[in-house]
Amino acid sequence: RAVVVNSGNANCATGAAGLLAAEQTCRAAAEQFGCGPEEVLPSSTGIIGVPLPLEKLTAARPGLASALAGGAEAFSSFARAILTTDTCPKVAYRSVSVDGRPVRLMGACKGAGMIHPRLTGSHAAGHATMLAYLFTDAAIEAATLHGLLSASVERSFNRISIDGDTSTNDTVLLLASGASGVRVGEGHREVFAEALDAVCEELALAIVEDGEGVTHVVTLLVSGAASDGDALAVAKAIAHSPLVKTAWAGSDPNWGRLLSTVGASGIRIAPERIGITLQGLPVCENGGRAAQFDPQRVHAAMRERRFTVALDLGLGAGSCRFWTTDLTSEYVRINADYSS
Repeated sequence: RAVVVNSGNANCATGAAGLLAAEQTCRAAAEQFGCGPEEVLPSSTGIIGVPLPLEKLTAARPGLASALAGGAEAFSSFARAILTTDTCPKVAYRSVSVDGRPVRLMGACKGAGMIHPRLTGSHAAGHATMLAYLFTDAAIEAATLHGLLSASVERSFNRISIDGDTSTNDTVLLLASGASGVRVGEGHREVFAEALDAVCEELALAIVEDGEGVTHVVTLLVSGAASDGDALAVAKAIAHSPLVKTAWAGSDPNWGRLLSTVGASGIRIAPERIGITLQGLPVCENGGRAAQFDPQRVHAAMRERRFTVALDLGLGAGSCRFWTTDLTSEYVRINADYSS
């Protein structure tokens, strides 16, 4: 029935007092909006280990209740209110037709640093930065929603990384109001799933694009792995390598860092089968320098804000698509001064 979000304080590592603050927030919101406290979901984002000033949330509640609205401006206000080091709000929208009647799906999220989500289900723990809220007016069963959301999250939010640090508070919520009166049953799952995938991917990419200090957004395409899991392991190893990410920051065509990171990923490889291209330009063939490798052309391609790195491991049908960024001195500055 309600979501209560605060920005600036993660309410994490705050002990029993933090849990009590969350419970009291839910009870107060439930009283305000005429529902049960178990129907309120709390979210927090910000600094870890600082007591949550519950009095600020309590003082703000009446004003928030009186300002509730259902229009685009109200949704934009929500999207702005949840930001921390983000530079812009992040929203996405899709509308689909179910038996000739419209069903709408809209989402807002925040996150710019401490981004490496590992969301694994409704009871996952230990995963204070990425928060994503999805809303639909469809009439759809909770169990169906959960299955669709889990699949979409795996292909979107779980496929991004800015700095390799998983937040304590990562959250993705999908709420269905049923306000459209359109029931989405088994025969409509595919069209709704496609819209949900599109919204999740758009929001996930918006987080990467707005990463702290980011000057390059990189799409990693790993193919030829022994399994999809191996492909994902390679993608994450590359996305989390400071050597690789700082090379990207300088548009340095140092493909050897990519190859060595593949080797250090821990999966089974055949080095002599590995091929790597950057923005379609060959840099590595059969585990060595490509005959057509042109450092100047590759450097020029890497100066673009967005480029693609494709790796073929030559072992099987496993594959993965992953989005990540470079690592810059601006990222260091932002996080060196975050709490001081």
